[in-house]
Amino acid sequence: MHVRKNIRNIAIIAHVDHGKTTLVDKLLQQSGTYRDHEAVQERAMDSNDIERERGITILAKNTAINYKDFLINIVDTPGHADFGGEVERIMKMVDGVLLVVDAYEGCMPQTKFVLRKALEHNLTPIVVVNKIDRPAARPAEVIDEVLDLFIELGANDEQLDFPVVYASALNGTSSLDPEKQDDNMMTLYETIVDHIPHPTESVEEPLQFLVTLMDYNEYLGRIAIGRVNRGVIKQGQPVTVMLRDGGMKSARIEKLFGFQGLKRIEVAEAGAGDIVAIAGIKDINIGETIADPNNPEALPVLKIDEPTLQMTFLVNTSPFAGREGKWVTSRRLRDRLFKELETDVSLRVEETDSPDAYIVSGRGELHLSILIENMRREGYELAVSKPEVIVKEVDGKKMEPIERLLIDIPEDSMGAVMESLGSRKAEMVNMVNSGNGQVRLEFLIPARGLIGYRTNFLTLTRGYGVMNNAFDSYGPLVGGQVGGRHQGVLVSSESGVSTFYGMIGVEDRGTLFLEPGTEVYEGMIVGEHNRDNDIVVNICKEKQLTNVRSASKDDTVKMKTPVIFSLEQALEYLNDDEYCEITPKSVRLRKKILNKSERERAEKHRKMAQANS
Repeated sequence: MHVRKNIRNIAIIAHVDHGKTTLVDKLLQQSGTYRDHEAVQERAMDSNDIERERGITILAKNTAINYKDFLINIVDTPGHADFGGEVERIMKMVDGVLLVVDAYEGCMPQTKFVLRKALEHNLTPIVVVNKIDRPAARPAEVIDEVLDLFIELGANDEQLDFPVVYASALNGTSSLDPEKQDDNMMTLYETIVDHIPHPTESVEEPLQFLVTLMDYNEYLGRIAIGRVNRGVIKQGQPVTVMLRDGGMKSARIEKLFGFQGLKRIEVAEAGAGDIVAIAGIKDINIGETIADPNNPEALPVLKIDEPTLQMTFLVNTSPFAGREGKWVTSRRLRDRLFKELETDVSLRVEETDSPDAYIVSGRGELHLSILIENMRREGYELAVSKPEVIVKEVDGKKMEPIERLLIDIPEDSMGAVMESLGSRKAEMVNMVNSGNGQVRLEFLIPARGLIGYRTNFLTLTRGYGVMNNAFDSYGPLVGGQVGGRHQGVLVSSESGVSTFYGMIGVEDRGTLFLEPGTEVYEGMIVGEHNRDNDIVVNICKEKQLTNVRSASKDDTVKMKTPVIFSLEQALEYLNDDEYCEITPKSVRLRKKILNKSERERAEKHRKMAQANS
């Protein structure tokens, strides 16, 4: 049997911000993959604008490095649990993983989440303790934590015998000794070549290729990325596509691409163990198998994580609709959402009774807010409702998603944080005092309790707290109110332009959300009330001009700085009777019913209906 011993396929897995993408950068630079004069930007793997701005990886990406006689295919995975669907599928493409762990932070919720996936697929691990140059690095304790985590996740003896490489991705150094670094990445290359197994599939058997990732290109259409599981694939070759529902269709490989560094290069053929991209097959989907027409055998269909959070996306109906965006109609909105399904398999889009509203379900707030952010950058205008968790029914019982929450906070804010989480039905499962005034607490909390909590958490810890969460499991639905907003809002009674005079007049009622001179409309939310009820205010009031001079000059009056929400904060802030209006230039909060008397009538009907039931 002919196998290819010079190929290594690995995925880089880690908690968010532990340095995966930077590590790939350095591996690319030092392998000589780039030409001498080629300009290389930092975090080259994060290709999308939002990824670069936020410093996070959203879509899994692959690259290839030539080291000595070996071809090392590396897939960079997202660390956020919201993109767990991506991580799950990548495990099918590789034979081993580099588990990157921060030398100070140690094991975090997503470390556990991604490692569990890798061990389930029986992959060979190498542990990279990164950021070894940090002043507070504690490599020995971190290795103990990693070992405990491997044992807890049921790793077998071979997996427990993992090699450890100490590195500083930022400086491009690595070694086997935590005290002393070599000034290059050779140790890591050697460890990958020595420890990660080569592909075991044969080139001589009939073709099988599992579509693991999708890309889209205006010229080539859908591009299927995956690993050749066995056999050989060639340009122009007729193939059979085994569909997810068990059906089959004939197709042809129009173009075949291999990877070199960050570039795709056209190749004539590829064999078992290669990771390639295929263009020219219409309507191909993730999880489908491309097989030999004479011997069509399907590979097991990929399991994809179920969504846990849903929102309603609607056509923008505010008085300012169509002013700032390019795409505003329901047909445009529908087309864009269904186009997203081509590359994002963890997303679900359902049509509703109304042609102007769609229910979009995703893996979490971040997952959905990134979709919204992409849409507004493309020129779409839309409105969205408050995010809600998806409740499942199992054996007649209602179950809701439970998250594992890990927080690092200063000791002096522990009481306030624990009290706030208690009211959100969180249950503490672990507490570690690290001895330097910091405490690490671990909770299990209903996902509902986390919606809108982050802003409150940062206030309670004066910005020093760090919170991380990952989906844990579905648990019985917790009764009563969990989380949510306790304050009412200030709602504009007029349409017009906010004035300094009008805003100073309502400032003592609460916190304002906009600057003077901002256009507002009736029913728009302009601030947060001090109390728990909503009130209607006029912030467009003009000062009556008289010829009597005032003793106290206006210019001595100072206004408090308004709170301007980011997109995520606005989505978290929403209540059931509110929408967030999103355009390329603005994020506005508004009541679903803009007119005050209509709102009051609807509220009265709701209370009567509640009393009758």
